[in-house]
Amino acid sequence: MSEKKVKTINEVYLRSYPKVIFLWPLLLTSFILWILQLLQPTEPQAWYGNVWLIVLFANLFIMAFDFSSAKFFLLIMVIVVVLLLVVFLVLPNVSISLPGDAFNVGLSHDFYLVITLILALILGLVVISSRFDYWKVERNEIYHKSGLFSSAERMPTKSLRILKEIPDVFEFFVLRSGSITLKPGQGDVIPLNTVLNINKKQEQIDFLLSHVSIEPDELDI
Repeated sequence: MSEKKVKTINEVYLRSYPKVIFLWPLLLTSFILWILQLLQPTEPQAWYGNVWLIVLFANLFIMAFDFSSAKFFLLIMVIVVVLLLVVFLVLPNVSISLPGDAFNVGLSHDFYLVITLILALILGLVVISSRFDYWKVERNEIYHKSGLFSSAERMPTKSLRILKEIPDVFEFFVLRSGSITLKPGQGDVIPLNTVLNINKKQEQIDFLLSHVSIEPDELDI
C-alpha cells in the first residue's frame, strides 16, 4: 500500500461474515453451467454435472474443516502420496470395466438455474445484512452498529490491541479471509471470525493506531 493511499484512511470498516459466504464459487459455477447447458440442444451433459459436484464437494470441504498451514501441507503430501500409489501400484495391476455412463450425473439447465437463484438470494441477503452490522475503527474510538434501528456502541481505542489470525488456508485463498480479535482497554473482547481482505484491514488499522490524534485537553500545557 502506497504512502499516498494510506494517508487518506480515517476509518476502517470490519464486517464478520457467516461461512455461507464461501459458497460463491458454487454460485458462479451454477450460473456458468446453466448458460452452457441452455445452449445445448441435446440432453443434459454428464460432465457438466460432474464439474458441479466437484465444486460442491470442494465448497463443503472448505466450510466444514479448518486447515492451518501445517494441516494444509500435510493434506497436500497425503494426496500426492495416494495419487502416486494409485498410478504406479494399483492401476497397472487392476483392470476395471465400467459402463459408459458410470458416475456421470446429467443435470438439466433448470436445476442449475434454481441453484443459481437460491444461492444468489442467500448471498445477497448476507451482503445486505452486513451493511447494518459492522465495527468501525476510527482514530480515537471504535464504533459498533448492529441492526437497522438499534443504538450504536462506542468505546475508545486507547490501549487497543489487535490479534490477526488465518485459521484456514483454503478460506484465505478463496476470499483472503481470516479472523481479527479486537482487545480494547475498556469493554469486552471482540472476536470477528470471518473478515475479508484480512491483510489489508490489518495494515489500515495499524496505520490508524500509529497516528492517533490527541485532544487539546490531553496535552500538558
